[in-house]
Amino acid sequence: MGLVGGLAPKFQVDAVINGGETVQDFSLDQFLNKKYVILFFYPKDFTFVCPSELHAFQSKLHEFHKRDCEIIGCSTDTAETHWGWLQMPKEKGGIKGITYPLIADGNKVVSDAYDVLNGEYDYNEEGELIASSNMIAYRGLFLIDKEGVVQHQLVNNLPLGRNVDEAIRILDALKFHEKNGEVCPANWQAGDVGMKDTHEGVADYLSSH
Repeated sequence: MGLVGGLAPKFQVDAVINGGETVQDFSLDQFLNKKYVILFFYPKDFTFVCPSELHAFQSKLHEFHKRDCEIIGCSTDTAETHWGWLQMPKEKGGIKGITYPLIADGNKVVSDAYDVLNGEYDYNEEGELIASSNMIAYRGLFLIDKEGVVQHQLVNNLPLGRNVDEAIRILDALKFHEKNGEVCPANWQAGDVGMKDTHEGVADYLSSH
């Protein structure tokens, strides 16, 4: 079930921030009415595709920040595992140099709430998640606006890495729509014109292209 159009599920979990500082009760509430958030899930620490994605987000972190957007990563590993991976240099397969927060979803509730949890599981009578197979997250990505509403989601299967530039493009499109009240057609890029959300507006756009 998609989350677009609804409030982003809330959580309070451990996280590692600033490349090595572990905090408790990390929440999206700190960004409400202040920042956009891109929350992305990746399967597991100490793997091969995952560090390429994490470093790719870090390399464009300034682009997100100048758009008032925070980047937050999440996997089902523990905060201790995140911390250990953050100490390992990039050339050895580590993620040293990553400065944005990494959520530790060890009990899998965040991944489950965002419907990206891969594996076989159920809940007991106490509401506890009971896994019958290895539980990791798909490569989910969620763009959350300043009001806490999910505006975009993308979920890739485990082998398929994401395009960070596309995450920037969709953020630009959201900001453009919020500012101008116009919608963004296919392949829209920052600097392009939009379309008025009317039949006349669509006709005007098509006649000019």
